[in-house]
Order: sequence, then structure tokens, then C-alpha cells
Amino acid sequence: MLDINNKNVCEKLLKGNIGLEKESLRITQDGFFSKTPHPFPGNNNIVRDFCENQTEINTSVTSSAREALEELSIHTKTILETLKNLPKPEYLWPFSNPPYITRESDIPIARYEGEEKEKEVYREYLAERYGRYKMTFSGIHFNYSFSDELLKADFEAKQRGVDSESDTSDFQTYKNQFYVSLAGKAQVYNWIIVAITAASPLLDSSYVEKGILGKDTFNGMGSTRCSELGYWNLFTLVLDYRDIEHYVDSIMAYIDLGLIHSSAELYYPVRLKPVGKYSPEKLRTDGVGHIELRMIDLNPLTPWGIDLRDVYFIQLFLIYLAALPDIEVGVREQSFAIQNTKNAAHYDLKTVNVITPDNRTLWVADAACEFLYEMKKFYEGLEDYEGEAEKENGLRISEVIDFQISKFENAENRYAWKIRRRFGGGFVEKGLKLCEEREG
Repeated sequence: MLDINNKNVCEKLLKGNIGLEKESLRITQDGFFSKTPHPFPGNNNIVRDFCENQTEINTSVTSSAREALEELSIHTKTILETLKNLPKPEYLWPFSNPPYITRESDIPIARYEGEEKEKEVYREYLAERYGRYKMTFSGIHFNYSFSDELLKADFEAKQRGVDSESDTSDFQTYKNQFYVSLAGKAQVYNWIIVAITAASPLLDSSYVEKGILGKDTFNGMGSTRCSELGYWNLFTLVLDYRDIEHYVDSIMAYIDLGLIHSSAELYYPVRLKPVGKYSPEKLRTDGVGHIELRMIDLNPLTPWGIDLRDVYFIQLFLIYLAALPDIEVGVREQSFAIQNTKNAAHYDLKTVNVITPDNRTLWVADAACEFLYEMKKFYEGLEDYEGEAEKENGLRISEVIDFQISKFENAENRYAWKIRRRFGGGFVEKGLKLCEEREG
């Protein structure tokens, strides 16, 4: 845990780096999957995910939530302008759930040539194992690294401590242990991010019944992709959060058993990643570069897919977790955590429970409010250090947390509830009108 009693640590607490990844589907103007080739060859910021028509924006590393969102907006505008000017114009679908699907074969797997052909082979494997339908879900991944300036201040404070809780002899070992501990806490509490960003309560009937197009389906979920109906491995993953060696070994064990093809198939809400290409062995040799949260729905109520207040909140959430005492993250805790994530994806959060780390059972909405009020209290004690971050983001921490609290004190403030009310009774048809408005 970060030593927030140390002034040098507190002064640097809000310093970190953010990178966003946003997936979206390219579609025809009548609501079907685009069959055209990826129109952004050579653009490293706009690539493909599973589908040939599934764009993925990768922002550069930025130093604030506002800067990350501004870059996301620039790349989104580039996509919209390019699609508008194609020989046959296309739309960028703003929802996590797909529009019309006539049949599975109409979902186009991304195609690659030459040295990259293995990427296509891997996608064919995923299609066979999980089915193409689930691959059409789109979302946002949040990547965050704490500044080395902050971590070195904390490392030095711990090295000077008489009762040091750190057994580390070098900075990289300390840094790895810091992130492994954070990943365990983030896994236990990631359900909160699911609950505040859930924005996919509606599906077209063609997703659940082949050949039946144009009817709304509401399955009781606020986020279908994060729910038990969403994109998960075919078994319950349990990772080892003792240290980086055990963490990597626990991933490799699933690969060695043939349960997953590679670490890329680790469909877990939280990942630790090295700098550069992601692989378990690189994580072991190079150490942790950042933490990735993968459970964020696209928010169609905003033009870029995510609200600035949510981007900033997720950063604050990770900082708060880093300052909390370490917790036990064994088989029991991880089993509860995965179910908590799925429960938090429900539409009505006063009908489903979560199990808290102290073994209490609470409605999701009540547990979220309890957590958020404690988080707000934590930051109230750090107001003297907020100035620079407030200037960078144009937001006060208290208003960002209050914005999240409002979603649980009044369910009408949640995105899923707003979207169901606005786009229900013609989900795809109304979604296409939104696409048309944004293209203009």
C-alpha cells in the first residue's frame, strides 16, 4: 500500500499515465455489419480487434484524463470522417451490443497477410471456441501506470521504515510487488467500475434468435458483455497474487493445460502488462509496466464513448485501491469477485448482491455507495494536493465521486437506465438515427 502519511508520496499521488483502447463496429447505413476492408492501413492508432469491421483506437500514453479523452476524440473524428467519405458511406456503431446479425458467417473475422497471418489463425480459433457472436461486443480498456516519481518516493519511504513492509532490495522488485498487490485489490473491487459504466441494456433480437431482426431484447442486464451472458473463459480462472513469479506461473499453468491458447485469451477484468508486447514471459523478465481494466461499456450518450468524469474516476479508483491495505485474494475471494462482477452487470442493482471482503452480503447499489463514501472521505484528507490535477482535468475530485454516487442513490442516473428509456422500442432503428446525427 502507498504510504500516504509521507508528504513526498502525497505530493505525487495524482501523477500517472493513462492510455485508452476503444473498440467499435463499422456498419452499413441500414444496420448490418460492414464487409469492406479495414480503411485505416498503416495507422497505428486505429487498428482492428476480432472483426475486420471492428475498429480499435489506441491512444498514446497521456498524463491526464482530459488529455486521454481529447486524443480519443481526435481518432474518433478521423474514423467518422473517413467512413462518411467512403464510396458507400458507413457508420460507427456507438453501442457495446451489436446491431443486426443475419447469421454467424456475416461476422467478418479480421484478415491478415504474411508474417501477421498467425493473428487470423488465432481469430479462427476464437471463433470456433466461443462463437463469433460474442466477439461482436465492443468496449473500452483503461490502461494506467503510476509515475515512477511517485513509486520511487514510496519505495524510499519504505526502505527507511523501521518496520518496513517491503522485503524488496531493488526498485523493480518493489514495483512488481506493488502492481501485483494492486491487481488483486482491483480484481476484488472491479465490480464497481462495471456498475458505474454499464451502458448496454438492449440487444437486437437477432443476437439471441437467428433470423429474427428488428425486435428489442431486454435480458435484465445493464451490461450484457460483463454479465454471465457475456465474454468469459469457459472455466473459472484463479490467479496467484503472492508475487510476480507466482502470478505469471498461474497464467502459464492454464496455457500448459491447454485451457487457454495464450495470455491474450485471458478474459479477466484485470490484467498486468509489461511495456510493449504482452506475454507472460516478458512480464516476468521485464516487470510490470501498467495495469489494464477491461470492463468498460461504450457509452452512446457521449460522442467519444466515455464521459470525462468516468475516465478521471477510474484513475482515482486505482489510486485509492493502491493506498488501501493489502487484502487476501485467494480462491474464495476470487470466486466471489467474479460473481460480484457478473452481478454488478445487472440492470437493477437493488435486486442482486455482492459479497464484500469482510464477508457481508449487500445489494450492489448499497455496497457501491458505502465504498464511494469511504473513497470520498479519503480524498477529502488530500485536498491540499489536488490543485494541479484539478487544473489539468477541469474537475474537482469531490464532484467526480459525487457524480458516481448519484448513479446508485437514484437508478435513473445510471447509463443503462437512460439508454433503455431513450433507445427502447426500436434499439437499432433509433441507434441508426444517432449515427446519422453524429455523422452530420
